[in-house]
Amino acid sequence: MEHTKKRTKLKKGPLIVLLLFLVVCCLGVGGYFLFVKTNFFQTEKKETKVSRKIEVQKEDVDYEAKVFMVGDALIHSSIYLDAKQNDGSYDFKPMLEYIKPIASHYDIAYYNQETILGGADLGYSNYPRFNTPDACGDAFIDAGFNMVSLATNHTMDKGETGVLHSVEYWKGHPDVAASGQWASYEERAESVAKVYEVNHIKYAFISYTIWTNGLETPYGKDYLNSVYSPEKAEADIASVRDKVDFVIVAMHWGTEYAWNVDWKQDEIANHLSNLGVDLIIGAHPHVVQTVEYINGGKTFVVYSLGNFISDQLDVDNYTGLAMEVTLRKHVGVDGTKTNTVVDPKAELIYTTVTQRRGWSSDFRVKMYPTLTDSELRNHDSYYEKYKAIVNKRYPDLTWGLTWE
Repeated sequence: MEHTKKRTKLKKGPLIVLLLFLVVCCLGVGGYFLFVKTNFFQTEKKETKVSRKIEVQKEDVDYEAKVFMVGDALIHSSIYLDAKQNDGSYDFKPMLEYIKPIASHYDIAYYNQETILGGADLGYSNYPRFNTPDACGDAFIDAGFNMVSLATNHTMDKGETGVLHSVEYWKGHPDVAASGQWASYEERAESVAKVYEVNHIKYAFISYTIWTNGLETPYGKDYLNSVYSPEKAEADIASVRDKVDFVIVAMHWGTEYAWNVDWKQDEIANHLSNLGVDLIIGAHPHVVQTVEYINGGKTFVVYSLGNFISDQLDVDNYTGLAMEVTLRKHVGVDGTKTNTVVDPKAELIYTTVTQRRGWSSDFRVKMYPTLTDSELRNHDSYYEKYKAIVNKRYPDLTWGLTWE
């Protein structure tokens, strides 16, 4: 019996030692993982704090987009015949060769496509029912223009078929902000509410006309031409105002060949400004008109840029206005944002042309300061005449563009 008890005691000893060893190991491993885990999360928190500090804006920041604007591409038959090549194609690019180095410098470059790109099947035509080759649009895009107004009094010159061809053409150039003609109400709503962005600045672009030359859109298809009404503008702008920093509206308005702004232009400009429009770009008079800030500086208005290229009447119509403005978004360290249209600058442009046997040819658009007497006699006096018209409501306007 004594021997048996002694053997039992001998067996418990190693077991106890083994148990103690296992306990120590478990405590050690657990402590190690606890240490690692604790330090891991502390490191992660430190890294998170560091990354957050990097993202904090330490000073005010200004984002800017420069905008270039010219007027009407009013393509008379003499212009598209001058662009016609021996193989039957059309090339308008040489007409813009002096403008391309300027327009392509800007973030946003705007023009008004006065005459519709209605398609060759309908036949190209002159006043009063225009139809212009698609190659005209190609030339403007090649020159750097990426914003185009399509709502004009000539939109319906070739009916619904012409508009649908124009819509398809511009759909083929998605990098261009085109507004004023659509193929459906759905496409119109999508276009009006579309947000464009450049240099961290978000903007919307909408085009309207108040003139139709009596060529109304077919019943139930008023999406074909964006005819202005106060209610339509209110709904359109409300759909996009809170999504963007700037709203730009092109208006086909005013009285043809009138240098003075009419009461309807003033009324519409103030209504659009109250709706939150920052920049209004005007067309239709075919001559230059004044520019100004309205509504306490909230909105900058260019009432008429005149013609960009045309073969219409005389010097007044060959002369157009080129404008530059800067869209500036100021973001403060506290997160507040202020959006303003600043630094307006102007220059006059002129369509030069050669008369051969009574037929106009060799169309080129040039800046007034580059003109010679052979291209426009007494161009210095004309410059002062049109400059005074443009300065009428804004005498502090800066002349000369900064593209150079």
